[in-house]
Amino acid sequence: MRYTILILILLFSLLVVPAVLAEDALEWYTYGQNALIAGDYSTAVTDYNNALGVDSTYAPAYAGRAAALNMLGDYTDAIASADSCLAIKSMDPVALNARALGLFKLGRYEEATAAYDKFFLVDLTSKEAYCNQAYAYMKLNETDTAITVYNRCTTLDPTNFENWNNLGLALMQVKKYNEALSAFGSATGLTVKNATVWNNKGLALMALGSPTDALQCFNKALGIDPDYTEAQNNKENAMGKQQSFNISGTITPTVTISRIGTLFTIVTPTGQVTEGITQAPETGGNVTPATTVPVPKKTTYSPVSPLTVLSALAVAAGIVAVMRRGRR
Repeated sequence: MRYTILILILLFSLLVVPAVLAEDALEWYTYGQNALIAGDYSTAVTDYNNALGVDSTYAPAYAGRAAALNMLGDYTDAIASADSCLAIKSMDPVALNARALGLFKLGRYEEATAAYDKFFLVDLTSKEAYCNQAYAYMKLNETDTAITVYNRCTTLDPTNFENWNNLGLALMQVKKYNEALSAFGSATGLTVKNATVWNNKGLALMALGSPTDALQCFNKALGIDPDYTEAQNNKENAMGKQQSFNISGTITPTVTISRIGTLFTIVTPTGQVTEGITQAPETGGNVTPATTVPVPKKTTYSPVSPLTVLSALAVAAGIVAVMRRGRR
């Protein structure tokens, strides 16, 4: 009986021990997700690479790596990693978002707008994505489309003054001055310490034939930034009460994309990592702390070859034969 137990232990060891030493792709992926939440993007990339070393078809690791590479400013490699994910899982929202952001950050605006359209097929809630796409349309001089997308952006994110400012600038370009004034008013309602917004609001008032009100805006801009040359020039024009004030085409929107740091962006950390459906970080910068995810302790059973099994059986048979001869 004792020998029988030893034989069973031997067989169990040959079959199971190699599996205990194997790594699990999900475990490495979860390490990467937690590193991404913590803002340790280089470590996140390493962890995702380890996951892919275990399973080269693990789509979430490609998507997570794309998000981390975007945060590191490595946009070309981020796009490549996102493409690897999409070749396996064509509508992965993390990879779609990461790919669109990489194109946007590289200034490939036409490709970025198309990439965001594909992302919106699976996610209609990302305010950062809409704002980025709207800015890209502005850079492409597709102002009417930019206005439509900025309206979605400001609806989803009404407390970001920069988006209201850029919407106002787009409306100015198509001579919708009353609507532009309203947009700039929303911006100054959110902040009174931005000279650019006050200057732009003054321009809208000048276009509407209200130089006195415009003068107050230019004064506020100069109170914040006394060296603001454009505001000073605009003030002089307002003081001259030039009713036919010329809106110059030199005003360009400045992009400051909201920082997001969730797994699966861009966006605010939710503290929850769901494989393949989290939101990718949109930009670099500070990441709001989030609760890390417990690393699942799964055993990956490495395959045992038929030769190993036959060898184990042969050893067992030999031991049994020796025992029988000994009994005789």
